[in-house]
Amino acid sequence: MLRIINPSDDPYFNMAMEDYLVHTADITEDIFMLWQNRPTVVVGRHQNSSAEINLPYVRENNIAVVRRLSGGGAVYHDQGNLNFTFVSRIQGRGFDFAAFTMPVIEVLRQLGVAAEYAGRNDIVIAGRKFSGNAQYRFKDRLMHHGTILWDSNLEDVAQALQPDECKTVARGIASVRSRVTNISEHLPRFMTLKDFTQLLAEHLFRHSGEKREREFSGQELNAIGELRAKKYSTWEWNYGQSPQYTQRRKAQFPWGSMEAFLLVEQGKVAQCRYCGDFFNIGHLSDLEAAIINQPLQPEAITAALQSLDPGTIIPGATAEQIASLLID
Repeated sequence: MLRIINPSDDPYFNMAMEDYLVHTADITEDIFMLWQNRPTVVVGRHQNSSAEINLPYVRENNIAVVRRLSGGGAVYHDQGNLNFTFVSRIQGRGFDFAAFTMPVIEVLRQLGVAAEYAGRNDIVIAGRKFSGNAQYRFKDRLMHHGTILWDSNLEDVAQALQPDECKTVARGIASVRSRVTNISEHLPRFMTLKDFTQLLAEHLFRHSGEKREREFSGQELNAIGELRAKKYSTWEWNYGQSPQYTQRRKAQFPWGSMEAFLLVEQGKVAQCRYCGDFFNIGHLSDLEAAIINQPLQPEAITAALQSLDPGTIIPGATAEQIASLLID
């Protein structure tokens, strides 16, 4: 088995890296990688990004949001979390999660931690999840990847993955919220994540029979960088791929209360309706039409409203105020 060395903590590059390995790379043997992201929420292929995350918290704390190739639920990554990826040649159909999670379980048991495979795709300690796993298939290749919470900021985990459910009625695959734990809480003696990473790598090499490692070539890095720029760092992939959903927002302003009802398709506003106790001197339909087909992003919504000047329709209203209603 070949280990690919990837020192990047850029989540957009790392998702592009997995894409490249499973779709494009000229590699004829099984490979594995152990890698990390800076603070990031990674959403599943079929999920509604806006419904899975706490957008205000994510923005305020500079947490990246990126969509992955595989299905399953949203997960949180930071420097206290280790990610592992396997890319293997396969035959037949079906998803075999247990085979890929077993090396992690075996190493932890050697350290005195009673980890076990549970449910559909989790590894747990005493019923508390520390690893979520997902798989993606392309032709005769299978990519399996998972997370390992070693010493992550569990407050960020809880806050970043806690959307306001009363505001969004989403279509798509919702995450199943689980009680989580860090492995570091269960170790009988102190160990660093770096030491554990090395121990896990050595365990995988032992089972494969040989120790071989290589880094990405310059040509490969260029190809991954292009995927990053054109796909994984784009709003269209990370938000625009979301299924249709409806959203209800309400806020109080000096000029009155306003409630907005939105239908969002592929991350863009398809329908908008306002109601409230405000007074209008212009056509409210113009204010609604201004944001149709706009991506539900603060910059795009604010710019669209500024071009109209909401104060000419609702005295005292500003583009920034209405944008704050539509997007936290």
